[in-house]
Amino acid sequence: MIQSWRFIIVYLLLAAAGAYVTFHKDIMVPTNTPLREFPTVNGEWRQSSRGEFSDEILQVLKPTDYLSAQYVNPRGDKVNLYIGYHGGGKGGGEIHSPKHCLPGGGWYKISEEIVPITIGGTPRSVVQAVYQKGGEKELFVYWFRAKGDETITSEIGLKLAQIRSSVVSRRRDATFIRISAPLGTDEPGKQAAVVKFIQDFYPLFEKFLPS
Repeated sequence: MIQSWRFIIVYLLLAAAGAYVTFHKDIMVPTNTPLREFPTVNGEWRQSSRGEFSDEILQVLKPTDYLSAQYVNPRGDKVNLYIGYHGGGKGGGEIHSPKHCLPGGGWYKISEEIVPITIGGTPRSVVQAVYQKGGEKELFVYWFRAKGDETITSEIGLKLAQIRSSVVSRRRDATFIRISAPLGTDEPGKQAAVVKFIQDFYPLFEKFLPS
């Protein structure tokens, strides 16, 4: 008798899982505002260039919306910003891990750590990494966003947040935000410039991206 009940329970669980997979559909969530309208001037920062990806790159990344731009401040600090937004829904692309993309582009990782950045009095955890390609060294600071999580620092954390959001609210939208800057002889100064950039632009990320 007990074996029969166990069989019935397992059968019901499998049936429920099958029904969930069959009928559960995640919705497409747009950005609050299209990223093409992202400001070209913000505080001391002025946009010096904006990039457009080729169709081949877009077929690989498959973002719903994206921004690739360089900003410069009066001291000459150049900072590159990439925002890749993936709105979820049928046919939506997944975020590509920088841990795979950067080495695939010829970059060699020198260091990587999770560091706090205080934004509006609140500490946020981000990934800070230094990569080298030939004679060039570059500082990369990045994080992921998903519903209910503003700064996620690992690919596993991102997947768990997306699964939770999918089950609770049928949303799998997520964002990859990466800020980078070339490192010269004044590495502490470049790091400080990137931190200042993030602090200045973080409210705009909140404004343009869904929460």
